[in-house]
Amino acid sequence: MRYSHASKAVVLSAALALTLSACGGGSTETAGGEGDGSYVVTANTTEPQNGLLPANTNEVGGGRVMDLIFTGLVSYDAKGAPVNELAESIETEDSQNYTIKLKAGQTFSDGSPVTAASFVDAWNFGAAAKNAQLNSYFFESIKGFDEVNKEGSEKEEMEGLKVVDDTTFTVELSQPESDFPLRLGYTAFMPLPEAAFEDPKAFGEKPVGNGPYKLTEWNHDVNLKLEVNESYDGPRKAANGGIDFKVYQSTDSAYNDLLSNNLDVLDQIPPSSLASYETDLGDRSVNSPYAGNATITIPGYLDHFKQDEEGNLRRAAISRAIDRQLIIDKVYNGGKVKADDFTAPVLEGYSADVPGSEVLDFDAAEAKKLWEQADEISKWESGDEFSIGYNVDGAGNKEYVEAVVNQLKSNLGINAVAQPFSSFKELREKVTSYKMTGAFRTGWQADYPSLYNFLGPLFGTGAGSNDGKYSSKEFDDKLAEGLSATDPAEGAKIFNEAQEILFKDLPAIPLWYQAVQGGWSENVDNVEFGWNGVPLYQQITGK
Repeated sequence: MRYSHASKAVVLSAALALTLSACGGGSTETAGGEGDGSYVVTANTTEPQNGLLPANTNEVGGGRVMDLIFTGLVSYDAKGAPVNELAESIETEDSQNYTIKLKAGQTFSDGSPVTAASFVDAWNFGAAAKNAQLNSYFFESIKGFDEVNKEGSEKEEMEGLKVVDDTTFTVELSQPESDFPLRLGYTAFMPLPEAAFEDPKAFGEKPVGNGPYKLTEWNHDVNLKLEVNESYDGPRKAANGGIDFKVYQSTDSAYNDLLSNNLDVLDQIPPSSLASYETDLGDRSVNSPYAGNATITIPGYLDHFKQDEEGNLRRAAISRAIDRQLIIDKVYNGGKVKADDFTAPVLEGYSADVPGSEVLDFDAAEAKKLWEQADEISKWESGDEFSIGYNVDGAGNKEYVEAVVNQLKSNLGINAVAQPFSSFKELREKVTSYKMTGAFRTGWQADYPSLYNFLGPLFGTGAGSNDGKYSSKEFDDKLAEGLSATDPAEGAKIFNEAQEILFKDLPAIPLWYQAVQGGWSENVDNVEFGWNGVPLYQQITGK
């Protein structure tokens, strides 16, 4: 689950899960063509919110780094297909009990071995309530999760995880879930060396991973330097000499550096340059959809926006009052697509016709009517303020939030204001501590290619990325039903039925689907952006 700083579908059948055992690593070799393999690539990023622990990283600033310094059982190729990394095989006969065998001889960058215990211990650590990891929700399917994750629990090991030997462990889920193997390339499921548990906070500052790179320097709010991990022997071998992630407070500054060849890769063009960047950069630019969306979250803990009739009316009114297409045209030069659901069109099973989705259509008169109906329940006073928080270090955030605010003022007649935060980290810290006093911009970049990934981690009861504290037993039950489906089409149908519930409650308000609009400098070759909008950093070479 990756929160995007600018504003990861398939349900695997048991048969497809079994095919992972036969999937070789060579199919995602990304060493690219000829080029300077010693060149250190510079790329943009934001300051990670937390220390770099797999189960506590759920935003793109940290995620970019984590995906390069760690690797898990599987990874995803450029099109989102899972390919074995550390897994020799992932086998199941019933989609509930899985036997996972590791490739022998794998090590972390410090030389310590990657064993079955490296995964089991890391997953147990991530799930345990006492460790308060943001990604704990990802382990909820494993038998015993409820016991270790409940508040105040001192239990540290899930019943469903068993180490068989150094290269084998088993996973028992609470129910059959056919897409479980598909999730295993996400950051939360990465292994950890024994040293990580001695002092997790210190480890997060200087993590030891097992991916194609290793973190050698982290200068907070300045940069993160990655060098090639020579001990890595997987499908994502580095074709360059390292990655230097530069932390930017402004995408305009990053774009200027790109034009002057002082930055090699930029994954977000600022709105001020969207009309000209393809001319400026020529064949060094990209503009294509990916598995991501932009939303506005109005927490259910705010007065007038509780999860009740008044709150639902007000959220629907705000949604109806937003002219999404006008903002797309004016702010993004037409480079986004209006949202019709809570997921993304590039995913298998997506539907633009989920009942209730008309609440995403602009209708100023209907918006005003809904707001007045809410006033009949509890009056919104003329002096009350409705704020929308945003981070200024993300491309287009200021522009689109201010546009939304102006539309709410005009169409609802309320005192709407934009609330800036100096960085994505600052905004996320306030959001994850549930201390926001108003709404805030949110965006989702897929962790793995599944409709469920856009639903469960964000809106499931107690989920780590459920920023609005939404809770619906009806919705939770529908998610569980969808996960248990063995037919992909049936699973997608059920997940879309779950979205019908979301359209009634609107725990977040979908705005538009994301497209990667990026570019690269004259210094590099072999630049490609993947299914989730992230550059394939490991295959970039110098000229």
